[in-house]
Amino acid sequence: MAQGKDPNTEMHFLDHLEALRWHLVRSAAAVVILAVLAFLNPAILFDQIILGPKNPDFPTYRALCWLAEKSGVDFCIREIPFNLINIDISGQFTTHLYISFMAGFTMAFPYFIWEIWCFVKPALTSNEISNSRGVVAATSILFLSGVLFGYFVVAPLSVNFLGSYQISEQVSNQIGLGSFISTVTMLSFSSGIVFELPVAIYFLSKLGMVTPPFLRKYRRHAMVVILILAAVITPSPDITSQILVAIPLFLLYEISIGVSAAVERRRNKEQA
Repeated sequence: MAQGKDPNTEMHFLDHLEALRWHLVRSAAAVVILAVLAFLNPAILFDQIILGPKNPDFPTYRALCWLAEKSGVDFCIREIPFNLINIDISGQFTTHLYISFMAGFTMAFPYFIWEIWCFVKPALTSNEISNSRGVVAATSILFLSGVLFGYFVVAPLSVNFLGSYQISEQVSNQIGLGSFISTVTMLSFSSGIVFELPVAIYFLSKLGMVTPPFLRKYRRHAMVVILILAAVITPSPDITSQILVAIPLFLLYEISIGVSAAVERRRNKEQA
């Protein structure tokens, strides 16, 4: 009999739904509380964070200028040649609400994952719980790391290229607030999702759907896909920008191979 389950505490389907509902309610409450906190601090939320990639003093731009000075290759970004405008009467208010919610969800993400884990944990055996130790921390750290990578690397490079691109000097760039906000948030959250690759590989390896030999066999194919992905999410034709995005993705793939190998070694040990 599985050691992590108690047959006397079996729950009916509706009981599971009730338990899940309260986990989701607590998660939603955490998101709302943190979203309200973000809403009440617009100077920090917008001037310092969301609109940061529009500022030439943004840390990424300063780092690029430092690298340009050291390498002798001039890819320093000294100005962002476009203005943000709002043409919707309720645009700034709805943007404030949207970004506050996104900020609340980002800050509450570790707690949200913890609540999901607390819901799933009673259905696992003691051995499964032991093998899954640290999954909440790993998932949270990878997601937040991905968001930070998207915000500090992918978003500013994309904003600078797209915002300064001109088909003619007769056409000036006046970027809509919604377009700028959606670009920064989409790239940041997309990176957060991509950074969950090791966690996805862990569970796929547990299910036997992915093995280390499979990942090693298709390593070259994965590299091609990563290069294409880097070219897509960084529209700048600068090869340096694409390499900056591709390197962490290569590392994540190699880490995923190690994760899959660790799962296989543990499975072999248990079978032996």
